[in-house]
Amino acid sequence: MNSELLGIITMYGLVMLLAIPLGRYIGKIFNYETTWLDKIFNPIDALFYKIGGINPTIEMNWKQHLVALLSINAVWFFISMLVLTNMAWLPLNPDGNPSMTGDLAFNTTVSFITNTNLQHYSGESGLSYFGQLTLMLWQFISAGCGMAICAVVFKAMKEKTSQTLGNFYSFFVRSCTRVLLPLSFVVAVILMMNGTPMTLEGKDTITTLEGNEQNVSRGPVAAFVAIKQLGTNGGGFYGPNSANPMENPNYLTNIVENVSIVLIPIAMVFALGFVLKRKKLSWTIYSVMTLGFLLLLIPTVISEMNGNPAISQMGIAQNMGSMEGKEVRFGSAASANWATYTTCTSNGSVNAMHDSFTPIGGLTTLLGMMVNCFYGGIGVGFLNFYIFIILGVFISGLMVGRTPEFLGKKIEAKEMKIAMIIALLHPFLILVGTALASHLYASDPEALSGWLANPGYHGFSEMLYEFTSSSANNGSGFEGLGDNTPFWNIATGIVMLLARYLPIIGPVAIAGILAQKQYTPESNGTLKTDTSTFGLMVFAVIAIVAALSFFPALTLGPIAEYFSAQ
Repeated sequence: MNSELLGIITMYGLVMLLAIPLGRYIGKIFNYETTWLDKIFNPIDALFYKIGGINPTIEMNWKQHLVALLSINAVWFFISMLVLTNMAWLPLNPDGNPSMTGDLAFNTTVSFITNTNLQHYSGESGLSYFGQLTLMLWQFISAGCGMAICAVVFKAMKEKTSQTLGNFYSFFVRSCTRVLLPLSFVVAVILMMNGTPMTLEGKDTITTLEGNEQNVSRGPVAAFVAIKQLGTNGGGFYGPNSANPMENPNYLTNIVENVSIVLIPIAMVFALGFVLKRKKLSWTIYSVMTLGFLLLLIPTVISEMNGNPAISQMGIAQNMGSMEGKEVRFGSAASANWATYTTCTSNGSVNAMHDSFTPIGGLTTLLGMMVNCFYGGIGVGFLNFYIFIILGVFISGLMVGRTPEFLGKKIEAKEMKIAMIIALLHPFLILVGTALASHLYASDPEALSGWLANPGYHGFSEMLYEFTSSSANNGSGFEGLGDNTPFWNIATGIVMLLARYLPIIGPVAIAGILAQKQYTPESNGTLKTDTSTFGLMVFAVIAIVAALSFFPALTLGPIAEYFSAQ
């Protein structure tokens, strides 16, 4: 077997080896069951509760959970804006990097508190260490918020009839201290042992093989990279992200970082089974997600390994596949594998430049973000899938002539209206944003020439990708786009805000409303939602929604580019 393909299989095998026990552990945390780490983390949790003036035993209804989430995110927004616009004179700035402009600080702040990590700056020159550490804190916090709000939905699904759904702050703190922090510590140590910097000193001066002196940026990189991967954040310490050897030194670190991208999103699916005591349901959900993931992974790997047809027409051999924009350390297959992992989740980190991928590779990475629920981000990936479950249950109920029910609760008009609004929000934000950008560019291409390095089909794909990445809370980009402008900073910032919080509010509202309803015991006439038949129904709903919503736009970008290159 090709060693590159063996590496891909090994990575996914490691994911599954770790995700199932981790899911069981997360399920215990959400159920407040005893774990062997309680003696270590109970005092730490108590300290946070005391500092924050929080009583973790107070139960909240679904509306109070959302108020808590939105309130603390608003506080973090203002703190981050204050730091980023004043970095020049704040401490921990040994390289003398400047403060950000208002529009760039807005985009960066929104990007990191929403778990998107879209970067319109180059990290080593655009941020001080104080700024990097501030953003690293948001990477923990945004991931912890996703886990906490998902725990609320799990609890709503578990309860037969309940007005309250636990305590948001308790779920949040436990997610950070008992899952994200210890896993990040392990990954950071592995990275440091393989050469990733971890220091607060400024640039180092080295002598190259040619005898020239060169300044090399460094900093608290290992800690930053660990949580960027585990928290499905994706923001790079350096501009090239994990294509930079300082962030990703060798194939071992590439495996560790790749596994980290999908580890917690998959573990959260298995955690659902342990929380609800419905393991078959979690395996059904996992199977649907994995089917979609494989349908994106396989063509991406094949396309990148086969090389660029335009180069083949020039008579140039491509024994290593399409290597434009890729690291020789990893090769075409591992780069395609990472690209699929990072766009099927809301991670967005890269070990190769997606802008240089073949048209098929660009198409599949776009589709991963457009669907936005094949694993997805930490917590919110399941919330997006939850919407499609509700739609699948409703359609299935209509098809068999029965009242739609999910876990003993009747799904009625109110829940369906919310589900449809959330399902349509994602394509609305992407397509409207892309249409606006296309109109502005077409109206004055000379004035906006700095936007696109490739004005043709690929240029359209660059704009489509930017809004898709923003709406999917992903953060990766087709970097041929000149995106550090007031338009792109503000437009994508608004999209990130809407695409983060509305898809959280909708599923939590549905789950909270259903939790308050009278529980109806399952009978022989109840629609089974843990079967392969229902799984295929949900997959069909996802495919139809994605195909109908995005196919016209994709034909103008990567599909047109593919046929033009033949």
